[in-house]
Amino acid sequence: MRVLVVEDEAALRDNLKERLADAGFTVDVARDGKEGLFAALEYPLDVAIIDLGLPNVPGLEVIRRLRAARKSYPILILTARDNWQDKVEGLQAGADDYVAKPFQFEEVLARLQALLRRAGGWSTPQLTCGPVVLDTRAQAVHVNGAALELTTFEYRILEHLMLRAGDVISKTELTERLYDQDFERDSNVIEVLVGRLRRKLDPQDKLRPIETLRGRGYRFALPRDTSS
Repeated sequence: MRVLVVEDEAALRDNLKERLADAGFTVDVARDGKEGLFAALEYPLDVAIIDLGLPNVPGLEVIRRLRAARKSYPILILTARDNWQDKVEGLQAGADDYVAKPFQFEEVLARLQALLRRAGGWSTPQLTCGPVVLDTRAQAVHVNGAALELTTFEYRILEHLMLRAGDVISKTELTERLYDQDFERDSNVIEVLVGRLRRKLDPQDKLRPIETLRGRGYRFALPRDTSS
């Protein structure tokens, strides 16, 4: 998953970037509202964290412009603890949730994961498609009850495919969710990772969980558990 952090306080911005990366996110950062607005409009994001007290362009204005530009990915706002008016204005501007400063990183992570699940149509932290179960909190995958060992990149691809199970995901979109903007990308890496995922998920070639649609991308084809 790709997240943008727009925060003018350098120490907090760097801390969020480091800890979100450790949690498996591809992280972009911006230090003010102008940079944040550009990144939020131009980068292929899954979710954004936006501080309301930004220089140049205020956070509320950034959110309003994003929603006016039909950017529909979830937005989590950061706001002062005692200012309930900011929380209300942020939600009315188009944000989906908020965290009050100071906060614990675990709360930010939990709220981001919940926003991403809801955006994908999931109601629980466990994504279940047939015998494949992915726990977004533990970042663990089981097939028919057996734990699966995945690399970081394999897990990221599987999580993205399962969050949007049934949708066609292009190779370009997967690449953009996997790497930072300045990473030198190899067009064959996604094919290799998907091939490894298939062999780990389906060593007997019976489930066929990941479909390849020539010229279009990939689709996680196992049906969702509707109770999830």
